[in-house]
Amino acid sequence: MAGRFKGVFKQSGVIPVLDNRLVLITSRKSERWIIPKGYVEKGLSPAESAAKEAYEEAGLIGKVHHKEAGQYRYRKFGKSFSVQVYPLFIETMLDEWDEMHDRRRKLVTPAEAIRMVCHDELRQIIEDFFLDYR
Repeated sequence: MAGRFKGVFKQSGVIPVLDNRLVLITSRKSERWIIPKGYVEKGLSPAESAAKEAYEEAGLIGKVHHKEAGQYRYRKFGKSFSVQVYPLFIETMLDEWDEMHDRRRKLVTPAEAIRMVCHDELRQIIEDFFLDYR
């Protein structure tokens, strides 16, 4: 199966950055606040694939930085996932996008994001990124 390594499904995601703030989106089912992410698509680098997810899931267009901001793991449906996270510097936030009826998006400060995101490792990646970014 594509995107799978030693029983772990590989994904990539972005920290979408705009003016020292970031965009969070809700997951489709649980309404938890997360970052745009998805499986690494064939023919795309993990960073490029993550930028495509940001476009589809949040209507964000920008420049993705190919230096990883961090990695985190999670379990869902009895499977393990590993997510490589990259910064995406937003140039455009579209008013309409593919998944706008399935998700909400919100521009927040790093401190707000750390409170809103429920995944500990992702919170740490966001915190570390914005400490380095200042």
